[in-house]
Amino acid sequence: MIEKRRGRFVLSRLALVLGLLCSACSNDPYPSASSGEKILYSSFTEAPRTLDPATAYTTVSHSVTGAVYDTLLKYHFLKRPLELMPGLAGALPAVEDLGEGRSRYRFVLREGLLFANDDCFELGEPGARTREVVMGDVAFQLMRLADPKVGSPVLEPFSNIDGFQEFGAALAERRESDEAFAARPVHEQYAEIGGIRGIATPTPYTLEITLHRPYPQIKYWFAMEFSTPVPWEAVAYYDGQDGRPRFDDHPVGAGPFYLAEYDKHARYVLEKNPNWYGVRNPEWRAPAAVFPSPADEDDVASGRAEYAGRSLPLIDRVIVVREKESIPRFNKFLQGYYDASGIIKESFDSVVIEGGLSDEMREMGMRLGKSVSPDVFYIGFNFDDAVLGRDGGDRSRKLRQAMSLALDVPEFLRIFNNGRGVVAQSPLPPGIYGYEPDYANPNRRVDVARAKELMVEAGYPDGVDPDTGEALKLGFDTANTSTAGLNQVRFFTNAWRELGIDVEIRPTNYNQFQEKLRRGDYQIFQFGWVADYPDPENFFFLLWSKMGKSAAGGPNATNFMDDRFDELFVSMKARENGPERIAEIREMLSILERERPWIELFHREDYSLYQGWVKNVKPMGLSIPTYQYRDLDPAERAALRAAWNEPVLWPAYSLVFLAVLVVLPGIRTYLKERQ
Repeated sequence: MIEKRRGRFVLSRLALVLGLLCSACSNDPYPSASSGEKILYSSFTEAPRTLDPATAYTTVSHSVTGAVYDTLLKYHFLKRPLELMPGLAGALPAVEDLGEGRSRYRFVLREGLLFANDDCFELGEPGARTREVVMGDVAFQLMRLADPKVGSPVLEPFSNIDGFQEFGAALAERRESDEAFAARPVHEQYAEIGGIRGIATPTPYTLEITLHRPYPQIKYWFAMEFSTPVPWEAVAYYDGQDGRPRFDDHPVGAGPFYLAEYDKHARYVLEKNPNWYGVRNPEWRAPAAVFPSPADEDDVASGRAEYAGRSLPLIDRVIVVREKESIPRFNKFLQGYYDASGIIKESFDSVVIEGGLSDEMREMGMRLGKSVSPDVFYIGFNFDDAVLGRDGGDRSRKLRQAMSLALDVPEFLRIFNNGRGVVAQSPLPPGIYGYEPDYANPNRRVDVARAKELMVEAGYPDGVDPDTGEALKLGFDTANTSTAGLNQVRFFTNAWRELGIDVEIRPTNYNQFQEKLRRGDYQIFQFGWVADYPDPENFFFLLWSKMGKSAAGGPNATNFMDDRFDELFVSMKARENGPERIAEIREMLSILERERPWIELFHREDYSLYQGWVKNVKPMGLSIPTYQYRDLDPAERAALRAAWNEPVLWPAYSLVFLAVLVVLPGIRTYLKERQ
């Protein structure tokens, strides 16, 4: 018996070695059983901080929440500039003028909508896995936005709703004075307070929003997850107790996908939601549940027109894996294990040649997607500063103008961004109303000679500060302390050194940087802004005095204040698009030309690679996932993966030979003992 066991052991070890060596011939990280499924594979770098639609405000978070939660309004997938269309609502909202700047927006919900299946619905009805979506769920979410305990970052735009701020204040006061009230579930607290005065649900499928001042941009916020229907059961059930996750890690929505798997530090999986109205009721032919008709010639040339009218989603699953490092992520894309990728700086020149794909990439069937992001990156001056700010009057103004004329942004983009980017002339990027391609800011061209003249006019000839007799000294605060980030800042300080200005770089961590901004303890900084929605108000408000960082804690980190600019902004933001609005925008730009609170740098130009088997790629620019519109050919993917990852077998054969040599003596010994 001992000899038999020893023989089986030796033979099993040989079989194991051979099996492992054979399995090593494939490096496919995905199960072969899924090779025929319509699964989109992607990656992320940083874990989402939250998936609560009341607080999620990053692209990483929106890649999940935008798929799981649906909204009353949506953006047309193909039209550019972006255009709103009905989503969960049956039509765009009706608007009623109530006089004295007040207005009412009336939304009507589609009937028969369901939330994704979830355990939380047993709170409302034992055994229930879902329930119908009603406008009370939207009203509940809007009350969550006003709830100071939730801490939503979008209080300001929703404060245009009548009674919004008062509701939050009443809620906080009642909680502080009544511990029993504070311990009750939040939906009961909201009902006890009486809800928000400007939000009414006269029927289960009707929502009325009353604004106490003009704010036509409110409609855009109903195309964002902040205003999505949220079931009270989910917030009450997912409290982090008794093994349940917290609500901010377990979204429950009515979107085209549901979150089937979530390890925030490793991977997440989105599955097609069988309860979504586009899947349950394809006969409705709802605008946001079918692939739209082509909007331009590119839609026809790319083949997107062939999908018009097809029911969504076109894929079954999305698997997103965390990849911390850019080079391994890009290599896996080249092996076919990810369906899309950005282009790493190290490989850009070998992938993109003269704005198009290299021959090698085209031969692999890759496609290049290019789009200008609705964003702006800029250098800002603190207008509360004695040297650079408003108190310096014309002297400080000419100093800011000179510093603006000294910066060569095309050269900056060439050095640091492979030439990608559109040089910014104003806060408005392409695709936003008011952007004019031919507009040229007279203080945003490169003109060092004129800059030196302005330095003389400002009282700083050759950059000499008359108070000290030495070079004018300024400070540039930055939270980007990486080598690349500091090199970018040095590019700016070196340019200003040509004017004789000595600008000290003051690196710090992000939290300390934010604290310095709050205290007003800075002179120069660099920031960027990505649009929440496609309207000029969402850019100009960054320079509105009411949004001042020092006075109000707002995003106006320059603390810029100009009475005429403010007057124009308030008027412009309340207008619909038209000649009067354009005229106001142009006058606002002329003020910014002269005052130079910002040195506008660039609008990002995104280059993305897509595998040939992926269809219907058309970036929207905003932080909105478009998984439901994507299609792919799994057979083509499987074939190309196999071709691109054909194993080199001779090392394996060599190892098998060596393994046999190692194991063979044992087999011989075993056979001799058997004789």
